[in-house]
Amino acid sequence: MSPPPKSARNFPSIEAYAGGGHRSIAADLDGTLLISRSSFPYFMLVAVEAGSLLRGLFLLLSLPIVIIAYLFVSEEIGIQILIFISFSGLKIRDIELVSQSVLPRFYANDVRRESWEVFSKCERKVVVTANPSLMVEPFVRDFLGGTKVLGTEIEVNPKTKKATGFVKKPGVLVGDRKRLALLKEFGNESPGIGIGDRESDHDFMSICKEGYMVLPSKSATPVPPNRLKAPIIFHDGRFVQPPTPLTALIIYLWLPFGFALSIFRVYFNLPLPERIVRYTYPMLGINLVIRGNPPPAPSPGSPGNLYVCNHRTALDPIVIAIALRRKVSCVTYSVSRLSRFLSPIPAVALSRDRAADAARISSILQKGDLVVCPEGTTCREPYLLRFSALFAELSDRIVPVAVNVKQPMFHGTTARGVKFWDPYFYFMNPRPTYEITFLDRLPEEMTVKAGGKSAIEVANHVQKVLAGVLGFECTELTRKDKYMLLGGNDGKVESMYNNAKK
Repeated sequence: MSPPPKSARNFPSIEAYAGGGHRSIAADLDGTLLISRSSFPYFMLVAVEAGSLLRGLFLLLSLPIVIIAYLFVSEEIGIQILIFISFSGLKIRDIELVSQSVLPRFYANDVRRESWEVFSKCERKVVVTANPSLMVEPFVRDFLGGTKVLGTEIEVNPKTKKATGFVKKPGVLVGDRKRLALLKEFGNESPGIGIGDRESDHDFMSICKEGYMVLPSKSATPVPPNRLKAPIIFHDGRFVQPPTPLTALIIYLWLPFGFALSIFRVYFNLPLPERIVRYTYPMLGINLVIRGNPPPAPSPGSPGNLYVCNHRTALDPIVIAIALRRKVSCVTYSVSRLSRFLSPIPAVALSRDRAADAARISSILQKGDLVVCPEGTTCREPYLLRFSALFAELSDRIVPVAVNVKQPMFHGTTARGVKFWDPYFYFMNPRPTYEITFLDRLPEEMTVKAGGKSAIEVANHVQKVLAGVLGFECTELTRKDKYMLLGGNDGKVESMYNNAKK
């Protein structure tokens, strides 16, 4: 009796892989390289971040139809419905930016350890997935070191540059289509290893020299993101947690209450003195943690203190003023006139002209205290961007302030979205936390004028001190690096506005 075809055999578990120096690997994504077998959260992220909350709600309400189609009609139809609802009518450029700036953080937190240990050791790494290659490719290339993504190709209207919601031939890449795509990619050479997690992966696994199944397991552990090919330093998007069906349902149920609560938190506190707001914050569910002993307000005729902080949200200077129980001024980049008008503390716009900005800052310091964020932009992850040295040239009364935030549901920052809504999203969190730690004022020997240090030395010293207190890592990355990666612009208001019109 002839042996059964390879595609019909039971493949061993990936835990049985003993090595062997294979140069190439073909791997499925959901349930294989990733712990989760569901791609719904990633389609939801595209629907919301490249589309709107309304599109995301429609996708969530359509989920029962998707599940029925997937289980009882075909895997292809279920995925096609997800693609149509999530992609139809969206600009391809917007989908690309979401795939580059939003999805990688969620993918990176879900990489399965056993699969990664096998995948990372191969030279030629090919991911074969039913997901649109447009969604997957930035993460696979930049963070998994993948050589190629074989995925479903999205149909684009050549005139409007928008996705039609349909897919190019041969269709959604499932079953035998994965095998054919792999044969086209490798030609006469068979991949050394094939790994998948479901029966429909057997077709492409059967043409590999060795095939292994990644079995579902509640005890599967993710790879620490810092072990991937690159760290996640910049990312965008409003959702903190991956929008699984249950999480997405909770978010949408919370949204109307959260928005009303946010409006009340903002406008109830707006007219109140800072010394009062320090006590109303806890009453409204905002956890304010203050550590350290800041210096007293300057006496009349004396120059003010320069509070130098890392930048987590646009609220940093306001919360520092609340912690100080008095008004302090702040300087801003790329903040709209409306936001400056509504600010409860004086906010002065800088022009990015070094001489003009230095004159403005010096003038403010002669009148009182000032808060500056020398990173020039926010960073969500435990990293500090390069500090601009301008502040060090203008004052020797430098007080470092370490700032950290906890946001359980929504991020209060954005690179691609409307910055006006940043504070409102922060206050939409059920119980957000702001942590302010005042450090000792820099000794004179560590300043420019009295200590003879260079401005760059002082800026680097303050960056290292704040990183040490927060447990963060210093980088040489800048504001421009962030916005070019996340938004495809330089971060200036006019650039972001022009991009939005395209």
